[in-house]
Amino acid sequence: MASRLLTSALFAGFCAGLVAALLQFVFVQPVLLHAELYESGQLVHFGAEPVSADPDLGGLDLMRDALSVIFSALVYTGYALVLIAVMSLAEASGAGITARTGLIWGVAGFVAVHLAPAVSLPPEVPGVAAADVFLRQIWWWATVVATGIALALLAFGRSWMAWGSAIVLLAAPHLIGAPHPDSFSGRVPPELAALFAARALGVGLAAWVLLGSLCGYFWQREGLRQTATA
Repeated sequence: MASRLLTSALFAGFCAGLVAALLQFVFVQPVLLHAELYESGQLVHFGAEPVSADPDLGGLDLMRDALSVIFSALVYTGYALVLIAVMSLAEASGAGITARTGLIWGVAGFVAVHLAPAVSLPPEVPGVAAADVFLRQIWWWATVVATGIALALLAFGRSWMAWGSAIVLLAAPHLIGAPHPDSFSGRVPPELAALFAARALGVGLAAWVLLGSLCGYFWQREGLRQTATA
């Protein structure tokens, strides 16, 4: 079981991480680099002459890009370990795990890790006003855990009490409220911040759908292989 879990997670996480890194290079990194020009003061949003919405962002930074690929692969491998561990528990309870059902698991992972936190704490570009990072991290983790449990209760619960508890868990982090700055004083144009949030969520959805499908595929394949060699 342990070797099956580890093998499936490594293959699925590494592949999904590479694809996520590629999508980030194409869609997210240009927006991030653009925002950094405002953060550093090279571009000014207010009180200056209008600037191009498509500035020269410079050439490739091989070290930064390589580290981004490695970080993405590691992060999604970690996600895959968690996802497959939960899949194994679901399979033990009678759920079928395939590439097709894994896609649904991937969407659920995206909702828990990206979409639910973004409702109250959207992805932020450099240079925007933000609350204390430690408080935001606590709120983010609490929201991910609460949402994950809520989705499990909605999917596998068998009573109105379970479903009602799921709704409470989904709403609680947002009713409590995410940490926000006392005032807004960011340097980055709101249009750029909105584009970054939208693309970050879009890339996250694509990566999680792929991750879920790959986790389901490799988990099923490793199970069949171990059964054949037993």
